[in-house]
Formats: sequence, C-alpha cells, structure tokens
Amino acid sequence: MTIQNIETFRTAIPLHTPFKTALRTVMTAESIIVKVTCESGIIGWGEAPPTHVITGDSLESIDYVIKGIFKPLLIGESLLYRERVFEKIHRSVVGNTSAKAAIDMALYDCISQQANMPLTNFLGGYTNSIETDYTVSVNSPEEMASDAQKYIDDGFTVLKVKVGKDLIETDIQRIKAIRNQIGADTLIRLDANQGWKAKEAVQAIRKMEELGLTIELIEQPVRADDIEGLKYVTANTDTPIMADESVFSPQDAKRVLECGAADLINIKLMKSGGIHQALKIAELAASYGVECMVGSMIETKIGITAAAHFAASQPNVTRYDFDAPLMLSGDLIEGGGIQYKGRKIEIGSRLGMGITGIDSTYIVD
Repeated sequence: MTIQNIETFRTAIPLHTPFKTALRTVMTAESIIVKVTCESGIIGWGEAPPTHVITGDSLESIDYVIKGIFKPLLIGESLLYRERVFEKIHRSVVGNTSAKAAIDMALYDCISQQANMPLTNFLGGYTNSIETDYTVSVNSPEEMASDAQKYIDDGFTVLKVKVGKDLIETDIQRIKAIRNQIGADTLIRLDANQGWKAKEAVQAIRKMEELGLTIELIEQPVRADDIEGLKYVTANTDTPIMADESVFSPQDAKRVLECGAADLINIKLMKSGGIHQALKIAELAASYGVECMVGSMIETKIGITAAAHFAASQPNVTRYDFDAPLMLSGDLIEGGGIQYKGRKIEIGSRLGMGITGIDSTYIVD
C-alpha cells in the first residue's frame, strides 16, 4: 500500500448566490484538489479551499505545500504505517491546516478503500444518514427573512444565521424579522464569526432571550484568541455557546474545555488539518461530555464528503453544517460521494469516500 504519486488541480465553481459573513463575501468556490495514487491502483481524493481570514491559506500556499513539501515527503511511504505517515505530515510544516487536510482526507480515502470499507465505517461507524442546516447570509433584516422563508419552503428545518457584521442592534432586528417570518418551529442557530465583543455579546444574547427569539446556540461570538471573553459569554448567558475559530487543534480544544469557555465545539477539517487530528478533538470533547458540530468552509462535494464521513462516524457529533455544495452552480464530482436529498445526506456504501472522478469542466488551467 505504497504512495506512488500525488497530483493537484485548481478548480473554480461559481455560487448561485453570494455567501456573506462578518468576515468575507464569497462569489466563487475555489479549491485545490488532490489526487493520491497508490501502487495498487487505488486513488484517493482531497480538497482544500483558500480561507485567508480564518486559516491563512491561499491557493498558492496550499498548492506549494502539497507539491513542494508533502509530495517528496510521502512518495514511497507505505500506508500500512499510517500513524507514521500522519505524524510526518503534521510535523513537516507549521500551520497550513487546509493543505494538511487535503492530503489527509485523500490518504484516508485510500486507506479505507484498501480496508474494503466505506470511510465512515473505517473511522468507527455510527450512522449512515445525517441532516444539514442551511445558512442565511448576512444582509438586511428584510432580505434575510425572505431568504429564511425560502429555505424553509425548500424543506430545511434548521437555519444557521450569520450575524456580527455591523451594529448589534441590527443583528437583533435581523433575528426578530426572521423569527416573525418563519414562526417558532424552526431551529435557529447564530454564527457571529468573531464579530462581537464579550460584554456586548452578553447584552445582545440576553436581549434575544428576553424577546423569546429561541436561539439554539451561538457560534464564536468573540475573537478567536479571546478565550477569556468566550468564557465570559458562556458563563453569563443561558443560550449554549459554540467555539469555532478558537479551536483549530486538540491543544486548542483542551484549553477551551478545561476552562469551560464553551458549551460546544465546531470541528472543521480545514482548521484541524484533516481527519486524523479531528478525531482527537472529537474524542477529547467526548471525554468532557461535550457535543460537537462538524462544519466546513465553502467547499465542493469532495471536502464535504470527507467531513460527512468523519461526522457520521462519531457519536458526540450531533450537528452538521454541510450546505456548501448546495450553494454551488455545479457539482465537481462525476460520480459517488455523499448524496443530498433535500436536507438529508446519505453517506452511501461505496468503499472509501466513494468518489469515482471529477468533472474537468471546473478545472482551471
């Protein structure tokens, strides 16, 4: 089970609707796609999108690290010694978590195919079907309410609402408009993307609680490095608080969990550096009795397939944010991968990640 070749491709797929958060606006899903070929003929796929404002990775840095560092490091390595391989990846370069994630998921794809198992079963096997939320981008209250209603009409029962871009009073108006539009039955979770300060976050959340807006959870209300602020918000509100950008590594998770800075953790492969480290974060959270969500950046179905297989394998992953492929104007995967049926995602029974190839239409020369 020896690694024979590693190739990269740059892809771009336009979104059908702009994706807007407190940190950025995305019009096109750009990614570096990784293809790992083993001497046995097994092929594994991986993906890394550039998310400068969160991971610091660019298309150029991802491509360089994979081809310039990982390729010469890994060619000829046997995946029968996968712990050694993943240790080499982790220690070979500081940061560059998206590049690490892309090569990591491609290798896990290969390993689980060799094991004659779907990836989720190889990782432990917990469920074969999950449900995603759908994201409401940050806009005017009226536009967000209209968007929310559309997604409800499309069959989604959980909405992830982006806030934190401007005045907190405007954020409250956004949530009031959405709740008035869609009624009380739909779950709403908020994502401030680090857009608030600790004290104002507490004031805003308490106001939402007083208004009876019924928020399921609030994700990353403060800056990623403000763990004390995150802890302050968690301790002074009733609404569950989720750490996202504050947790990249198992070490970050340990710090957040030890001091009780958050009630929940959002794991993303692009932050953790792939499945290998994500498993450690999930296991650590489980030891504290903490549930997790698995989310993503703006990725194609390759990256989301890997994330979904990981999420479906872990019992303490109870929430899923995998709507990115539904925002794209095309599908990069020619065959296989996860399958969407509205909000429901079927993992499938194909070996590995089940991807048979990619559509060359979206490859950028």
